[in-house]
Amino acid sequence: MTKINKNMTIAEVLRQFPKTVPVFRNFGMHCLGCPTATGETLEQAAVVHGFEINELLDALNKNTITE
Repeated sequence: MTKINKNMTIAEVLRQFPKTVPVFRNFGMHCLGCPTATGETLEQAAVVHGFEINELLDALNKNTITE
């Protein structure tokens, strides 16, 4: 199983794990199709949106267990 890590881009995660959309939205990340999502890493997104990267990674990785 591929584990999502902080260096992956939002777009990369969405391509590999489309069921993670609700997780991103729960973290206030609603513009998942915008150009920034293509090049922004999860770590960068956490800083911009003001939350701890490990919280996001835990939530995303829990969501991929069933994929």
